Amino acid sequence: MPKTSHKASAPRVSPYEQLTGSYTIDPVHSTLGFSVRHAMISHVRGKFDSFEGLLKLDGSRPTLSEAHVSVQTESLDTGIKERDAHLRGPDFFDSSTFPVMAFRSTRIVPAGEGEFRLLGNLRIKDIELPLALDVEFGGAARDAAGQHRVGFEGRATLRRSDWGLTWNTALETGGVLVSDKVSLILDISAVQIDRTDI
Repeated sequence: MPKTSHKASAPRVSPYEQLTGSYTIDPVHSTLGFSVRHAMISHVRGKFDSFEGLLKLDGSRPTLSEAHVSVQTESLDTGIKERDAHLRGPDFFDSSTFPVMAFRSTRIVPAGEGEFRLLGNLRIKDIELPLALDVEFGGAARDAAGQHRVGFEGRATLRRSDWGLTWNTALETGGVLVSDKVSLILDISAVQIDRTDI
């Protein structure tokens, strides 16, 4: 009877194992943007220029990773000063009263190769509600300064009225000036600051 070879299978290694550590979001090379339908015919796009964030990545167990981001609402920029002043005012973000909006993750779910669903809570003004982002891992590399960087792209859709941003005006042709649905578009570059936190 032929002998059967029983070779122990090699332990499965996560493709993200080398990423374990803490990373700070680099605002110079990152974008926190949004898009909203305007006047029922086109989209207004904007971004926030002042924000900070911390990513705690567990490369061996990616679902245990964490993300924390805070954004200065006063830094909103759509390219038109009058519109930006309105969005920063009481009808929308009320930046003088609520200068910061924040997101903190609660769970990460794998969604395919290099893709994840990032679940968490988004606080705008004094309302905190669940938000899900579809996130894609963009890669990792060392930059010209020798810093280890990781990149992610993310998208989410929310209804601004859920967070109390309800201002609108009716159009003579029907419909409203500003859509309730807002698309978030994130392009994140983060620099490693520590490999010992996790």
